[in-house]
Amino acid sequence: MAVLVCGGAGYIGSHTVKRLTEKGEEIIIVDNLVTGHHTAVNSDLKFYEADIRDSGALDKIFTENKIEAVIHFAAFIEAGESVTRPLKYFDNNVYGMQNLLQAMAKHGANKIIFSSSAAVYGEPKRIPIEEDDATEPTNPYGETKLIMEKMIRWVGAAHGIRYVSLRYFNAAGAIEDGSIGEDHPHETHLIPLILQVPLGKRDHITVYGTDYPTADGTCIRDYIHVIDLADAHICALNYLRNGGESNYFNLGTGHGFSVKEMIDAAKKVTGQDIKTEYGARRAGDPARLIASGEKARKILGWSPRFDDVEKIIATAWNWHKSHPSGYAD
Repeated sequence: MAVLVCGGAGYIGSHTVKRLTEKGEEIIIVDNLVTGHHTAVNSDLKFYEADIRDSGALDKIFTENKIEAVIHFAAFIEAGESVTRPLKYFDNNVYGMQNLLQAMAKHGANKIIFSSSAAVYGEPKRIPIEEDDATEPTNPYGETKLIMEKMIRWVGAAHGIRYVSLRYFNAAGAIEDGSIGEDHPHETHLIPLILQVPLGKRDHITVYGTDYPTADGTCIRDYIHVIDLADAHICALNYLRNGGESNYFNLGTGHGFSVKEMIDAAKKVTGQDIKTEYGARRAGDPARLIASGEKARKILGWSPRFDDVEKIIATAWNWHKSHPSGYAD
């Protein structure tokens, strides 16, 4: 029986595929390559270039393969863009989930691990955030993730599909050997944007908002290494295989770092000065997002190995130095 990885050529998806193949899993990948890269995954793996909104393509994939479980990464993820283009996010994320669940129900695939987000919480009422805290997204991206979670719950109850929804915080870093890493067509993630300055690809990094209610006035986030995220998906898969009930889990280190602190850490890692400029807040950005990962540790047996932000940045720097143009290199 195989594991279908939707969005398996993307950043987190490709790292998860690599870890799954190291564990000897049979993997099938579907990716439309809008943001993913075919070269990010082993060419020996079965790969379908298709969009999960295409019900015919999904039916073909499920018909041709015996699929035990689905790991779902195929969603747009830019919170800022979602504010100005909400329909793009509802079409891709929500409709894509609808098609995927229809295919699973039709073909009897009864386990799904969903790549959710801390964005479902919106502006948190307390820190660290726990799984039973209020879910009040502040942008359409977070709203789509919350809707997708609810879709899985209702469809799961009707069709016997068990799920794990992994609400992760800020994915960062790259595999330590530098073979794969982060390469988005329109980069919005903080660490690669910071590293573009010492790479000579941009003159400066812009900090959006210096008046947040934090110690230095900039946003605070919980950064989780991409390999730790990949390993959490394997823990979730094993949890469902062992009869675990449907559940939600935060994935984070429990430690928060401000934008200014991340820039300072990058200066240490790269040994270079990083010019910084300051701009207005971006729409939909909460001041602080820090996870309580205790539930995942206790129930899934998951624990992050990368809990030092400089080590996380160092793995990203290793990838970007060797691939300054990303997969185009």
